[in-house]
Parts: sequence; C-alpha cells; structure tokens
Amino acid sequence: MNTISRSSFLKTLGISAASLVVPGSVYARIEPTQDKPPQINPEIVKEFVGVSHSKIDRVKEMLENNPLLLHVSYDWGGGDFESGIEAAGHVGNKEIANYLLSKGARYNVYLASMLGHIEVVKLVLGTNPGLLNSKGPHGFTMLHHAKKGEANDVIAFLESVGAKETRMDFYAVSPK
Repeated sequence: MNTISRSSFLKTLGISAASLVVPGSVYARIEPTQDKPPQINPEIVKEFVGVSHSKIDRVKEMLENNPLLLHVSYDWGGGDFESGIEAAGHVGNKEIANYLLSKGARYNVYLASMLGHIEVVKLVLGTNPGLLNSKGPHGFTMLHHAKKGEANDVIAFLESVGAKETRMDFYAVSPK
C-alpha cells in the first residue's frame, strides 16, 4: 500500500499547509466572479418605501419588477432610515408587512410589536431591556408599533414594564 504524507496530499490539491492554519487564507485568493448590481435609483427607493405604507398592489408590482427593493432603505435625513417593511410596520399595515415577510423581508422587534408577537417582544426585552424605549424609523417606539397594530397583549406588556410612546423631534408628520 502506498502512503502519502499530509503535506504531499495537500500539494496535490494545490493547498499549502499554512492555509489550513490561517482560516480563510484559501478564500482570500479567490476573486469574486460577479460584480454587485448597480445602486438602485434613490427616487425608486423613496417610491417603494412610500407605497409600502399603504399600497399593496404597487408594492407587489414594484417588487416583481425589482426584487432587490425588498431590503432597501430610504434615507430621510438625520439618521432616519426606513425600509418598506418598516413603513408598513409603523402604520400598522399587516397585509403589506406579511406580504413582505413572505418574500423574505427582515424582521425586527418593532414589527414583532405591531404584529402582536408577544413572545418575541418578551424575549428581546428579556435579553436586552435597554431596548424598551428604543426608536425605530421616524423615532417610533415598540409601543407605538403595538398600538398601530392593535396588538393589545403587547401594548399591555410594554406599558407594564414602563414603555413610552415617543418619537424623534424632527418630524411633525411622517414623510410621504
């Protein structure tokens, strides 16, 4: 039976022993084969986020035409970023929120509050109680989201642990 040393075996594969010691060194030599798609026009992002507040048919149409819109956020200024799912969330639009979730949109504690996912809210706050009055898009808190979603169990829980319904000072009304 022929035996082969470890280093000889690795050399036949084109791998050096050092690459096994330093994680990722093999991958560092691999060049990306595909470029990222170009940046999405900010006006299209703004429209998508805007319609995600209330226009399910337009949301579906835009997402069908450009699936990359699912994860975009619009910069309203002053550190206030909003995605389509967040737009649906802070106005309590469960139909659009559930549609976007079914397509793979990112889920967060504000959305959980609006949708009445009490166990998720409790788990997040049990892990990090400092998030109780944290602010999502436009400065809306979890309590605001729960009220918009008429999530009575979440509202009662949040109020019982001292949640406040606040928002950032620089918006008198939600942007359109």
